[in-house]
Amino acid sequence: MLLSLAQWLQTISPEFGYFRVFQYLTFRAVMAAMTALLIGLIAGPYVIRRLISLKIGQPIREYAMQTHLSKSGTPTMGGVLILLAIGISTLLWFDLSNRFVWIVLIVTLGFGAIGWADDWRKVVHKDPEGMRSREKYFWQSVIGLLAALYLVFSISESSNLRVLELFMSWVQSGFDVNLPPKAGLQLPFFKEISYPLGVFGFVLLTYLVIVGSSNAVNLTDGLDGLAIMPVVMVGSALGVFAYVTGSAVYSKYLFFPHIPGAGELLIFCSAMAGAGLAFLWFNTHPAQVFMGDVGALALGAALGTIAVIVRQEIVLAIMGGIFVVEAMSVMLQVIYFKYTRRRFGEGRRLFRMAPLHHHFEKSGWKETQVVVRFWIITMLLCLVGLSTLKLR
Repeated sequence: MLLSLAQWLQTISPEFGYFRVFQYLTFRAVMAAMTALLIGLIAGPYVIRRLISLKIGQPIREYAMQTHLSKSGTPTMGGVLILLAIGISTLLWFDLSNRFVWIVLIVTLGFGAIGWADDWRKVVHKDPEGMRSREKYFWQSVIGLLAALYLVFSISESSNLRVLELFMSWVQSGFDVNLPPKAGLQLPFFKEISYPLGVFGFVLLTYLVIVGSSNAVNLTDGLDGLAIMPVVMVGSALGVFAYVTGSAVYSKYLFFPHIPGAGELLIFCSAMAGAGLAFLWFNTHPAQVFMGDVGALALGAALGTIAVIVRQEIVLAIMGGIFVVEAMSVMLQVIYFKYTRRRFGEGRRLFRMAPLHHHFEKSGWKETQVVVRFWIITMLLCLVGLSTLKLR
C-alpha cells in the first residue's frame, strides 16, 4: 500500500523523489518487521485483557503433564495478535500486485479460521479436544488443494490470466501438461538437479507440505515459547531463499530457479518474524497468553506455502526439523500403541509421552530447558539450510 502511495507521489512532483527508497525490497522488509513488532507489542496487552474478559482460557486435558495444570485458564487464541500484526504490516509494505504474497495471506488466514473454530469449541463449549480430526483435516485439505492447484501453474507464469489459461488447457488436454524444470523437486546441495513431478505430483507434494507443516507446528506448540521462536527462525531463513529466488542475478549465480515475484515474500517473512518476536514477549515462560490453534495452524501453513513457492520443500524439512520430529513422535507413538495392543493385548508406549517435548519433560528436563534446547537445535538446522545457498 505504501509502495503504491510512494510511486503515486513521485509522479505528481519531483519533490517526492526521496520516496524512491520504498522501491527497495530490503528497506520495505526491515520496515515490515519493525511495524509488525510494534503492532504486536502495543496491541498485546489490550488483546490479552480482552481475551481474559471474554474468559477465553486454555483448557488442560486430563492426561496432560501435572506441571501444566497451573496453566489452566491462561488466555489462549493469542494467535489473533500474530495474524493481526502480520496482516497489517504485510498490507502496508508489500507490492499489492504480487500474487504470491496474496496466496500466502489467503492460506494463512484460511488456516487461521480453522484454528479459530477449533479454539472456540475448546474454550466456549468447554471441549478440550476441540474440532474433530476429520472435520479439521477436511477443511485443511480444501484450502491446501486449492492453493496447490493455483501454485502448480503460477510458478511458471507471471499473470493470473495465464495461470487460468494454463489450467484450462490442462483440463482440455486430458490432464497432460509438461511443467518447466523449476517446478520440479529441487535437491539441496546439488546444482541444477530437480526431479519432474508432473501436475499431480506437484499438487500432492504441495498439499502434504502445507497441511503437514500446519499440523507439525500445531503439535509443537505445547510449551511456553516453544513453537514461536522456531517459526521466526525458519520463516526468516525462508525469506532469504525468497529474496534469492526472486532475483534474476542472485538466482543465476547460486544456481537457483528464478521465480519472478517470489522476492516479495521477503516482506511477509519479515512481518512474520516481527510479529513472532512481539508475541514471544508475552508468551515466554511463564506465558501470559497462548497462541492456540488459530496461530499455530496458520503459521505452519504459511511456512509450507512459502517453501513451495521458493521450491525449497526439502530445505524446509531440514530447517524445521523440530517440527518434523515432533509430528513423527506422535505418529510413531500412536502406531506403536495400536500395534502392541493388537499383538500383546495391551498398548505400550514408545515414548514416555508424545509429542516429544513432553517425553523430555517426563525424563526430568525443566520446561525452560526443553524450550531453549529446541531453539538451539533449530538455529543449527537453519544454518545448515542456509548453507545450501552456496554449498551446491
